Amino acid sequence: MTSPTPTRPEISGVLIIDKPAGITSHDVVARVRKILGTRQVGHFGTLDPFATGVLPVSAGKATRFAQFYLKSRKAYEGKIRFGFSTDTYDATGKPSSDVTSVSLDPRVLEELFPDFTGRLMQTPPPYSAKRVGGVRAYELARQQKPVNLAPAEVEIYALELLGVEGEQVRFAVECSGGTYVRSLAHDLGQKLGCGGHLAGLRRTAVAEFKESRAVTLERLQEAVQQGKLESCIVWLEALLPDCPELVVHGREEAAVRHGHHFELAQALRPGRGEAAGRSPVATLLKILNPEHRLIAVARHVSGGVYHPNLVLA
Repeated sequence: MTSPTPTRPEISGVLIIDKPAGITSHDVVARVRKILGTRQVGHFGTLDPFATGVLPVSAGKATRFAQFYLKSRKAYEGKIRFGFSTDTYDATGKPSSDVTSVSLDPRVLEELFPDFTGRLMQTPPPYSAKRVGGVRAYELARQQKPVNLAPAEVEIYALELLGVEGEQVRFAVECSGGTYVRSLAHDLGQKLGCGGHLAGLRRTAVAEFKESRAVTLERLQEAVQQGKLESCIVWLEALLPDCPELVVHGREEAAVRHGHHFELAQALRPGRGEAAGRSPVATLLKILNPEHRLIAVARHVSGGVYHPNLVLA
């Protein structure tokens, strides 16, 4: 007979889950809720059911950090199958063009890839969660109704050809949040004139969350049972690692906890001593108490003034 799970202290941090194929990001969140024994669980950036890899899952107070990761840089490795397109832009859909025989030349692809890097306008797939007149696009697509989605600006930082295997191309891409890799595969097929769709996809990074630290749901379950959750979690203080930190004491700490604006001391202001207009200004500051526990994230207002945008007290 299994003994009851002991009551645990509050868990606040991010778990880098290696999502398996065949389940939704919401399914992963439900599994983590059950494993941790808490309802306060969310995720930073949906992965399609057929895709695998890095899915940052937040727990406790970390769920409030989603706002800082909406447009985070992401990295993927995947495969594109050329020769026909599909209605979902991936291998789960139905063919939407005639199947044609293709002979892929790596040199042609190498010359084509730069056209799909940088800032560009991208139309989301019809089968996506984008809303059209208040209705999810995929709901309209399933009913075979017209789906008219407006292009959105995205940024492809890097697109690398990893190999060509018959009608399939292996690639790696780094892109901004909001980029649809399915649309990238579809658009490449259109450009080559033979059609194409995403045949496989694995996410290798979201912001600072890397594949090297990802754990499976099974490994997470084992870690919790063995009392070794700390080996799997990124605690609050380690989030937003590129943000400068500021330690506050006494009345300053109380003011931050109450959500009051504050002004950096002259010695701490960004760019002190540099020419006006040339100094970088930190958009966000991580505010720590004297015990170096994260108590707030503050957003720059103007000059040396910051406002506690997120208070964790």
